[in-house]
Amino acid sequence: MSAVGPQAVAIARAWIGTPYRHQVSVQGAGTDCLGLLRGVWRALYGAEPELVPPYTADWSEPAREEILWRAAARHLVALPRGGVPEAPGEVLLFRMRTGAVAKHLGIATEIGARASFVHAYTGHGVVESPLSEPWARRIVARFQFPEGAR
Repeated sequence: MSAVGPQAVAIARAWIGTPYRHQVSVQGAGTDCLGLLRGVWRALYGAEPELVPPYTADWSEPAREEILWRAAARHLVALPRGGVPEAPGEVLLFRMRTGAVAKHLGIATEIGARASFVHAYTGHGVVESPLSEPWARRIVARFQFPEGAR
C-alpha cells in the first residue's frame, strides 16, 4: 500500500460538496473529475506536472484516443489492470460505456465489502459513492500516487 494513499483519501474527502463545474479545479467552488484529481495532486505535491489543455465534454471520443489514460500513466504508478481497488487512495479510471474511451476518474476511499470512492459526478458534484457492481465493472485501470508527497 502506498504511504500517500491515506493522505489522498483525506484530501479527496475534503472536496466533498464541491459543485460540479466542467474544466474547473477549485475546492468549494467547482470541479469535474479531472479537476478533483488535479486538486489532490496539488495538495500532495505542489505544482501540477503538466498543463491541462482545454477540453470539451466529449473530449477524445471523436478521435477515440485514450488521452486521460495516457496522461495518468505519465504521472501515476500503474497497478494491475481493471479489478477492484486493493488500497485506499488508488486512482480509478472508468470507461462509462462499452467501446467508449475511458474518461471518468475517482479515488478509492474504502476497500472490501464497503468499497467506496470519491469522484466529481455531473449533476451531483463531489460525492463519495459505493463502489457497486455497475461502477466496479467500468474500471479499466488503477493507479497509485507516487511516493514523495510533501
